[in-house]
Amino acid sequence: MTSSLKSSPLVSSTAALFALALSLTVLLAGCGSSPRTSHYLLTAKEAPAPSGESPSLGIGPIAIPQYLARNNLVYNQRGNQLQVSGQERWAESLDDGIQRVLAINLAGLLNTQDVRYFPWHPKRAPQYGVKINLLTLDANDQQATLTAEWLVYRAADAEPVKRRISRLQHPMPAGELNPAEVAPAYSALLYQLSEVIAETITAAETAET
Repeated sequence: MTSSLKSSPLVSSTAALFALALSLTVLLAGCGSSPRTSHYLLTAKEAPAPSGESPSLGIGPIAIPQYLARNNLVYNQRGNQLQVSGQERWAESLDDGIQRVLAINLAGLLNTQDVRYFPWHPKRAPQYGVKINLLTLDANDQQATLTAEWLVYRAADAEPVKRRISRLQHPMPAGELNPAEVAPAYSALLYQLSEVIAETITAAETAET
């Protein structure tokens, strides 16, 4: 004699709950294996703390292209194609990072503690203002490049001292581009730019004496 078992509502509910729990477990396991996001900072070159009080400097404004105005690292330019990283991001906005690094670099190169950010009080203008218009900042598996229009001017009356466009290069390590190498390369380029600007300010100071 045979008998058939019919599914009860309790059995059906238990099976549905088990299937739901299994699906959630698989989903959470997938989330746990997502790539880890890394954050990077631009860094100034290490130098002794400045001890002088002059010349006084004002850094900014810093203008950057719209394609760089994002948290993600942008690099590996090939013609008209850019690679926007999904996991590598800046820890601060790029224009803020550039302003910070230039201020520290110039303070060290010119041995001055009197450095401030734009905008400053018009009655307490620094001796020299430094404006930066970043045109390109890119890296590939061969080199990192920076192109910037910069202006050094006397902040009191906006008289230009020198305006130039500088195109700078920094070699990248051999092999496939590692995103972790981008921020150090960009930092090295900013130091090169700082050296060029510091030379201009030093020449202006010398001409006055």
